[in-house]
Amino acid sequence: MTKKRVVIFTGGNLSPQFLNEIGKDDLIIAADRGALFLIENGVQPHIAVGDFDSITEQERESVRDNSERIITCDPVHKDLTDTEMAFEIALDLEPTDILMLGATGTRMDHTLANVHIMVRAMQHHISCTLQDEHNYMMLTTSQADVEDRGYEYVSLLPLTNEVTGITLEGFMYPLDQATIRMGQSLGISNKLLGKTGTVSIDSGLLLIIQSKD
Repeated sequence: MTKKRVVIFTGGNLSPQFLNEIGKDDLIIAADRGALFLIENGVQPHIAVGDFDSITEQERESVRDNSERIITCDPVHKDLTDTEMAFEIALDLEPTDILMLGATGTRMDHTLANVHIMVRAMQHHISCTLQDEHNYMMLTTSQADVEDRGYEYVSLLPLTNEVTGITLEGFMYPLDQATIRMGQSLGISNKLLGKTGTVSIDSGLLLIIQSKD
């Protein structure tokens, strides 16, 4: 039976607090070191995937012994990152939502690639969010509700050349039918006035980032 939400734990910055994000009906996919993180914290991933070249042989044995299913690949002759492999598996399951944890870190190339992965989820009509200790990211092509999740700021960044018709409700700095083009900082560091706010746009692809220092 396909579960409605897939939670992907990958090998970037992970914190034990992320374990609280797991719902009882979620399907858990772990990429590379993300699998070891779960197992060390007493959680059995439904699927572990990757080349597992970032962990020791003893740790790989632990992943093999404590995952319901494991999918391995050659660390040299592969076209996808471990995170993208996990994401492809998640897409095949056709969930309504995907939550990605540990998808950011010191490697900016991997972080940006994982942000771009969210676009592919939207193309499959699947809601995708990316979360770490300091950021919560989502995309919209129409309207999005922004909830207070304990992050101080809300920033808007275009992922297309421009995003038009941006209207904000429930924010400290409102916008009405504004346009933001790539390279402009108009949408940086806004704040919610209450528990929720609404972001609406007419055209383009908008990245919404809730963040804190």
